[in-house]
Amino acid sequence: MYQYDQLSLLYPALNISGDLKTENKDFIVDELMPVNMSGNGEHSWLNITKKNSNTDFVATQLAKFAGVAAAAVSYAGLKDRNALTTQWFSVHLPGIAEPQWSELISDDFKINTVIRHNRKLKRGTLSGNRFEIRLRQLQGEESDWQQRLQQIARDGVPNYFGKQRFGHNMNNLKRAFDLVETNKIRRLKPPKRSIYYSAMRSWIFNEILSGRIHDKTFTQACSGDVMMLADSHACFAEAISPEIEARLAKHEIHLTAALWGKGATMAADEIASREQGVAEQHRAFAESLEKAGMKQERRAMRLMPVNMKWQFEADNSLIVSFELTKGSYATAVLRELGAIQDKSLPEFK
Repeated sequence: MYQYDQLSLLYPALNISGDLKTENKDFIVDELMPVNMSGNGEHSWLNITKKNSNTDFVATQLAKFAGVAAAAVSYAGLKDRNALTTQWFSVHLPGIAEPQWSELISDDFKINTVIRHNRKLKRGTLSGNRFEIRLRQLQGEESDWQQRLQQIARDGVPNYFGKQRFGHNMNNLKRAFDLVETNKIRRLKPPKRSIYYSAMRSWIFNEILSGRIHDKTFTQACSGDVMMLADSHACFAEAISPEIEARLAKHEIHLTAALWGKGATMAADEIASREQGVAEQHRAFAESLEKAGMKQERRAMRLMPVNMKWQFEADNSLIVSFELTKGSYATAVLRELGAIQDKSLPEFK
């Protein structure tokens, strides 16, 4: 019913393939944090490098060690278990002395830096993430790899929500449908409910985007399109003109698709009709999002990796590095690169 692999690819497939996450160190992620810590306050901010563990597991260990409730620990975003990731956590310690963090020893994570700040770390605070990814057991001609890497660096990729948003075997979507059909979703606790709403909303966006690629209007403005400024969430609607087309070609602006919710859409004419049609195909999801009070928003359809570099290694591997804005997925880049096989194990910690 929900098949991620059926979403349209932007570039024609080449006969190239490689293995991802043969080892955790093959997928390195560093948060880009735009906050200057004050050095004092009720919140202890910790920069932590983790492996073999997910973000919630680390947060739980921090709460236990500090002797505070789980709700006192926060972070900007979730990071994969099967990777080597560096991210920030904050622990609310009002009137509490700084714990001896150096005594918290774990095989799964290491505390790099501790600094006090006067505010908690809120979800989504990060500006983006820096990735360094090693692909092993490469198959195919190096010239084909070079061609595709250059295309992606020059023209970007579709800004799909990654497969991980939808759970193992797309189970988050399947479960969401059952919960909506039986009217049980509102009974869930907010954190769990949010997972299913996010999956529903993301899937509608992905299908709208897939349709635009299939119809070859991914970067071709149509009547009623809404544009977004590059490196910004500011949107505007404007009639198609040579200036708009030139700005799209220069990557100064990107076309957008709907993040479904209640209220009027900024899109009009052909685009509004097209997006409404996709929402109608998932009426149960769309109506549930509207009832939940989620507002109509927009997301750029094109994702441009920043500072993208690559190097072929003597052991038949490829190291690719780039930066992405928050809310974007490295797997969206890898999906367009070639037939990439994820060798990691399912999450359990």
